[in-house]
Amino acid sequence: MPIDQFRTFSDGLDTGSRAPFAITPHDTNEIPVTPKALYIGTGGSLVVFGVDASADVTFVNVPNGFVLDVRALFVRATGTTASNIVALA
Repeated sequence: MPIDQFRTFSDGLDTGSRAPFAITPHDTNEIPVTPKALYIGTGGSLVVFGVDASADVTFVNVPNGFVLDVRALFVRATGTTASNIVALA
């Protein structure tokens, strides 16, 4: 087993992702674990509903390889053209 020199450090919004996972945009399925941010592999538009939001918001022209600092509950399929999205949890 590899040595994790940071295993005793606390996790926070300013620390690296410990459990990244792929996201498939969906209009009604909530993201199973609220991420710290979203990595956008292939750019485009991204429609999200944030943790404390009251409505969806659309990020347009998100570039390839961009880390979007948003804690999202949903990444909607409708209106999202970006792909290869990874939740940084």
